[in-house]
Amino acid sequence: MKKLPIGLQTFSKLREDNYYYVDKTPFVQELIEQGKYYFLSRPRRFGKSLFIDTLSELFSGKRELFSGLAIYDNWDWTSKNPVIRISFGSGVLHNRKQLDFRIAKLLEVNGSEQGIELDCSGDIVSCFSDLIRQTHNLTGERVVILIDEYDKPILDNLGEPSVAKEIRDGLRNFYSVIKDMDEHIRFAMLTGVSKFSKVSLFSGLNNLNDITVDKKYSAICGYTDHDIDTVFLAELEGLDRGQIREWYNGYNWTGVSVYNPFDVLLLFD
Repeated sequence: MKKLPIGLQTFSKLREDNYYYVDKTPFVQELIEQGKYYFLSRPRRFGKSLFIDTLSELFSGKRELFSGLAIYDNWDWTSKNPVIRISFGSGVLHNRKQLDFRIAKLLEVNGSEQGIELDCSGDIVSCFSDLIRQTHNLTGERVVILIDEYDKPILDNLGEPSVAKEIRDGLRNFYSVIKDMDEHIRFAMLTGVSKFSKVSLFSGLNNLNDITVDKKYSAICGYTDHDIDTVFLAELEGLDRGQIREWYNGYNWTGVSVYNPFDVLLLFD
């Protein structure tokens, strides 16, 4: 038996510290081979952040972490791409000023990791553009952009419509940079729990492929019946398999049904 990764979203920790890991790298490989810009919506506690972290480690060339996984023998490990990661998962932003300040700090941190000194206290749109362009020029490799919890600043303010609208406009400005920087970008993915219309939030980024209800990717997050019966076989002893299916296997995005991973791990615990 291995450790149960309850609440964990760091790919390296799962792989290095003997935690269970359900191999999602076939989905990773198909996404990269078939396109460039993606959007995925899933409920909370479904493994979106872990999926984003898996992408980050892959593009960073962390070969040892992928040993034994499907993608290991099907990836060019000599090629690495710089990764820019933005997450709005922590804290609550109450106005546009706080949003801009948070984005500026996130951009500066990403710049520092690439060896680029940025001052984003002014125009964050220009700063984001500069970060992408300079990172590409410095490394010689196109940039990977991963944005997690893209919608949280809006959702946190739905009780104040005027504030939510103000924050939405700020995010729309910020995300529009991705489309304009196409020549510098290798891959980009945004994840969140909701889907806002392209008119309201993604009007400046209308080239995203929304795979939320694409049946090929229904099991991109969560555990399938096969995963439960194989990866977690050692955890099933003493449990009623039929009841597990009845209680937890209820999520479907027009393809393969999946179990909520967080709830199933709590059951096993």
